[in-house]
Amino acid sequence: MILLPTVIVLAAGKGERFIASGAHEDKLNADLCGRRVRDHVLAAVHASGLPFHTVEREHIQHLANPGMADSIACGIQATLSAKGWLILPADLPLIQPQTLHKVAEALAAHSIVVPYYRGKKGHPVGFQASFKDALVQLRGDEGARSVVAAHTYLALEVEDQGVVCDVDTLELLEEARAHMQNPHFQLGRTR
Repeated sequence: MILLPTVIVLAAGKGERFIASGAHEDKLNADLCGRRVRDHVLAAVHASGLPFHTVEREHIQHLANPGMADSIACGIQATLSAKGWLILPADLPLIQPQTLHKVAEALAAHSIVVPYYRGKKGHPVGFQASFKDALVQLRGDEGARSVVAAHTYLALEVEDQGVVCDVDTLELLEEARAHMQNPHFQLGRTR
Protein backbone atom coordinates (compact mmCIF):
# COMPACT_ATOMS: atom_id res chain seq x y z
CA MET A 1 0.00 0.00 0.00
CA ILE A 2 1.37 3.40 -1.02
CA LEU A 3 1.02 6.15 1.57
CA LEU A 4 -0.40 9.19 -0.19
CA PRO A 5 1.53 12.45 0.08
CA THR A 6 -0.29 15.74 0.52
CA VAL A 7 -0.26 18.25 -2.33
CA ILE A 8 0.69 21.72 -1.08
CA VAL A 9 -0.86 24.19 -3.53
CA LEU A 10 1.04 27.48 -3.38
CA ALA A 11 -1.42 30.31 -4.03
CA ALA A 12 0.13 33.10 -1.95
CA GLY A 13 2.55 34.66 -4.42
CA LYS A 14 2.43 38.28 -5.53
CA GLY A 15 2.69 37.57 -9.27
CA GLU A 16 5.01 40.53 -9.82
CA ARG A 17 6.31 39.30 -13.21
CA PHE A 18 2.73 38.90 -14.43
CA ILE A 19 1.86 42.49 -13.46
CA ALA A 20 5.15 43.73 -14.95
CA SER A 21 4.20 42.08 -18.26
CA GLY A 22 1.18 44.41 -18.51
CA ALA A 23 -1.51 42.52 -16.63
CA HIS A 24 -4.02 44.34 -14.43
CA GLU A 25 -5.00 41.42 -12.23
CA ASP A 26 -3.57 38.61 -10.15
CA LYS A 27 -2.33 35.82 -12.43
CA LEU A 28 -4.10 33.16 -10.38
CA ASN A 29 -7.42 34.91 -10.99
CA ALA A 30 -6.77 35.50 -14.71
CA ASP A 31 -9.33 33.94 -17.04
CA LEU A 32 -8.11 30.90 -18.92
CA CYS A 33 -10.80 29.44 -21.18
CA GLY A 34 -13.65 30.33 -18.83
CA ARG A 35 -11.99 29.36 -15.56
CA ARG A 36 -9.45 31.08 -13.31
CA VAL A 37 -5.86 29.82 -13.61
CA ARG A 38 -5.87 28.59 -10.00
CA ASP A 39 -9.14 26.71 -10.59
CA HIS A 40 -7.52 24.66 -13.37
CA VAL A 41 -4.79 23.63 -10.92
CA LEU A 42 -7.26 22.83 -8.15
CA ALA A 43 -9.39 20.80 -10.58
CA ALA A 44 -6.35 18.65 -11.42
CA VAL A 45 -5.57 18.20 -7.73
CA HIS A 46 -9.20 17.24 -6.97
CA ALA A 47 -9.21 14.80 -9.91
CA SER A 48 -6.02 13.17 -8.60
CA GLY A 49 -7.77 12.21 -5.37
CA LEU A 50 -4.65 13.09 -3.37
CA PRO A 51 -5.06 14.98 -0.09
CA PHE A 52 -4.17 18.66 -0.44
CA HIS A 53 -3.75 21.94 1.40
CA THR A 54 -3.81 25.37 -0.25
CA VAL A 55 -1.58 28.16 1.09
CA GLU A 56 -3.27 31.53 0.50
CA ARG A 57 -1.84 35.05 0.96
CA GLU A 58 -3.66 35.52 4.25
CA HIS A 59 -1.76 32.55 5.68
CA ILE A 60 1.59 34.32 5.32
CA GLN A 61 0.65 38.02 5.34
CA HIS A 62 1.95 38.41 8.91
CA LEU A 63 5.52 37.81 7.64
CA ALA A 64 7.78 40.62 6.46
CA ASN A 65 8.30 40.22 2.69
CA PRO A 66 7.20 36.57 2.41
CA GLY A 67 8.41 34.46 -0.49
CA MET A 68 7.82 31.01 -1.97
CA ALA A 69 9.88 29.30 0.74
CA ASP A 70 7.68 30.88 3.41
CA SER A 71 4.60 29.51 1.62
CA ILE A 72 6.12 26.04 1.52
CA ALA A 73 7.01 26.19 5.22
CA CYS A 74 3.47 27.35 6.01
CA GLY A 75 1.97 24.45 4.05
CA ILE A 76 4.21 21.90 5.74
CA GLN A 77 3.44 23.36 9.18
CA ALA A 78 -0.29 22.99 8.45
CA THR A 79 0.11 19.34 7.41
CA LEU A 80 2.78 17.99 9.76
CA SER A 81 1.27 14.50 9.90
CA ALA A 82 1.39 14.09 6.09
CA LYS A 83 3.18 11.08 4.61
CA GLY A 84 5.13 13.39 2.30
CA TRP A 85 4.40 16.39 0.11
CA LEU A 86 4.08 17.45 -3.50
CA ILE A 87 4.87 21.17 -3.79
CA LEU A 88 2.69 22.60 -6.57
CA PRO A 89 2.56 26.30 -7.50
CA ALA A 90 -1.00 27.38 -8.38
CA ASP A 91 0.13 28.93 -11.68
CA LEU A 92 0.57 25.64 -13.58
CA PRO A 93 -2.89 25.35 -15.20
CA LEU A 94 -1.96 22.56 -17.63
CA ILE A 95 -0.79 20.10 -14.94
CA GLN A 96 -2.41 16.69 -15.35
CA PRO A 97 -3.83 14.59 -12.48
CA GLN A 98 -1.92 11.52 -13.69
CA THR A 99 1.35 13.46 -13.35
CA LEU A 100 0.55 14.12 -9.70
CA HIS A 101 0.04 10.36 -9.31
CA LYS A 102 3.33 9.55 -11.05
CA VAL A 103 5.27 11.85 -8.72
CA ALA A 104 3.42 10.42 -5.69
CA GLU A 105 4.15 6.83 -6.78
CA ALA A 106 7.84 7.58 -7.36
CA LEU A 107 8.01 9.21 -3.94
CA ALA A 108 7.33 5.82 -2.36
CA ALA A 109 10.81 4.69 -3.46
CA HIS A 110 12.76 7.98 -3.63
CA SER A 111 13.23 10.67 -0.99
CA ILE A 112 12.86 13.57 -3.46
CA VAL A 113 11.23 13.45 -6.90
CA VAL A 114 11.55 16.22 -9.48
CA PRO A 115 9.49 15.94 -12.68
CA TYR A 116 11.13 16.88 -15.97
CA TYR A 117 9.54 17.54 -19.32
CA ARG A 118 11.95 17.15 -22.25
CA GLY A 119 14.90 17.95 -20.03
CA LYS A 120 13.29 20.92 -18.26
CA LYS A 121 12.86 20.79 -14.49
CA GLY A 122 9.27 21.32 -13.35
CA HIS A 123 6.68 20.88 -10.60
CA PRO A 124 5.33 19.40 -8.42
CA VAL A 125 8.49 18.48 -6.53
CA GLY A 126 7.88 15.59 -4.15
CA PHE A 127 9.44 15.18 -0.71
CA GLN A 128 9.18 12.27 1.70
CA ALA A 129 8.10 13.01 5.27
CA SER A 130 11.73 12.79 6.45
CA PHE A 131 12.24 16.30 5.01
CA LYS A 132 9.65 17.87 7.32
CA ASP A 133 12.19 19.72 9.49
CA ALA A 134 14.15 21.09 6.52
CA LEU A 135 11.00 22.25 4.72
CA VAL A 136 9.34 23.87 7.72
CA GLN A 137 12.45 26.00 8.28
CA LEU A 138 12.54 27.45 4.76
CA ARG A 139 12.43 31.23 4.42
CA GLY A 140 12.64 33.71 1.56
CA ASP A 141 11.96 33.47 -2.14
CA GLU A 142 14.09 30.51 -3.26
CA GLY A 143 11.46 27.85 -2.66
CA ALA A 144 12.92 24.48 -1.72
CA ARG A 145 15.88 24.63 -4.13
CA SER A 146 18.41 24.42 -1.31
CA VAL A 147 16.85 21.20 0.00
CA VAL A 148 16.80 19.61 -3.47
CA ALA A 149 20.37 20.75 -4.22
CA ALA A 150 21.70 19.20 -0.99
CA HIS A 151 20.28 15.72 -1.69
CA THR A 152 20.10 13.05 -4.35
CA TYR A 153 16.78 13.10 -6.16
CA LEU A 154 14.96 11.18 -8.85
CA ALA A 155 14.64 13.13 -12.12
CA LEU A 156 11.29 11.76 -13.30
CA GLU A 157 10.75 12.32 -17.02
CA VAL A 158 7.04 12.88 -17.76
CA GLU A 159 5.06 13.58 -20.93
CA ASP A 160 3.15 16.50 -19.43
CA GLN A 161 4.00 20.03 -20.60
CA GLY A 162 2.00 21.19 -17.62
CA VAL A 163 4.94 20.62 -15.28
CA VAL A 164 6.86 23.48 -16.91
CA CYS A 165 4.04 25.74 -18.16
CA ASP A 166 3.54 28.41 -15.53
CA VAL A 167 1.78 31.65 -16.42
CA ASP A 168 4.30 34.19 -15.14
CA THR A 169 3.55 36.64 -17.98
CA LEU A 170 0.64 37.57 -20.24
CA GLU A 171 2.50 35.92 -23.13
CA LEU A 172 2.71 32.63 -21.21
CA LEU A 173 -0.99 32.89 -20.33
CA GLU A 174 -1.72 33.20 -24.07
CA GLU A 175 0.44 30.12 -24.77
CA ALA A 176 -1.50 28.16 -22.15
CA ARG A 177 -4.77 29.34 -23.74
CA ALA A 178 -3.57 28.26 -27.20
CA HIS A 179 -2.58 24.86 -25.82
CA MET A 180 -5.97 24.37 -24.13
CA GLN A 181 -7.76 25.24 -27.34
CA ASN A 182 -5.46 22.94 -29.35
CA PRO A 183 -3.67 20.24 -27.31
CA HIS A 184 -1.23 19.72 -30.19
CA PHE A 185 0.04 23.30 -29.80
CA GLN A 186 3.65 23.13 -28.62
CA LEU A 187 4.51 25.58 -25.91
CA GLY A 188 7.43 27.66 -27.10
CA ARG A 189 8.96 28.87 -23.88
CA THR A 190 12.32 27.85 -22.52
CA ARG A 191 13.58 27.83 -18.98
